Amino acid sequence: MYVIKVKGIAKIPDYVQLRDEKFTLLAYFRVDRPDKSLDKLGLGEKLPLIMDYIRELPFGQIGKIDI
Repeated sequence: MYVIKVKGIAKIPDYVQLRDEKFTLLAYFRVDRPDKSLDKLGLGEKLPLIMDYIRELPFGQIGKIDI
């Protein structure tokens, strides 16, 4: 799964995109509110692992995480 972390500006918050191997959008959520999106995707139990990776990922970069 690919992770893209985007820095928000002004009133637009920071957000994250999760994409699959074909780069299809799986989830799109605010960095401070990932719970609902990850639960819908069936990754609620992997929330700590994913959020640790997101916190370390610099803004504007694409990272790959194996889940």
